[in-house]
Amino acid sequence: MESLLVSTGVVALAEIGDKTQLLAFLLAARFKKPVPIILGILAATVVNHGLAGAVGAWITHSISPDILRWVLGASFIGMAIWTMIPDKIEDEETQVAKRFGVFGATLITFFLAEMGDKTQIATIAMAAHYADPLLVVIGTTLGMLIADVPAVFVGDKLANKIPMKLVHSVAAAVFAVLGVATLLGAGAGFGF
Repeated sequence: MESLLVSTGVVALAEIGDKTQLLAFLLAARFKKPVPIILGILAATVVNHGLAGAVGAWITHSISPDILRWVLGASFIGMAIWTMIPDKIEDEETQVAKRFGVFGATLITFFLAEMGDKTQIATIAMAAHYADPLLVVIGTTLGMLIADVPAVFVGDKLANKIPMKLVHSVAAAVFAVLGVATLLGAGAGFGF
């Protein structure tokens, strides 16, 4: 359960102010059709984070535990730093909507926007860190939905009221604690 809960919480916090959340705001404002947007977010996230979870599981089996501990620890600390850098949305990511409808546009733009994004990298790192990558993928997908579904419904009204620096600071602190704990071998008793 720890892998599910930590993955959900970390990604929900990291997603606030992220470019995919900004994309959710933009798509909601443009199309005003929440159901296909939410379904597109869900489908894109399941595919993207499923691939990330598979990569994380592969890394776990391909790298020795000692090297993996240092790579994961450094990755979590890197994520802490990256979380403090605000995202901006690329305008071309939203142009796809003109050709593929609301669901298709959301699916494609979210999938592409999430490639190499901090929440995808976090999914890889957590899937490599925890023993059950499936629970990590479920957790990171839930975290994305927790952050993005309200964005679809309330749009910019909510974005202007959330203390982004505080949210990013909390997410960065969680990543930093995970990084330090991993470097110190906190998970060694659990086999990772």
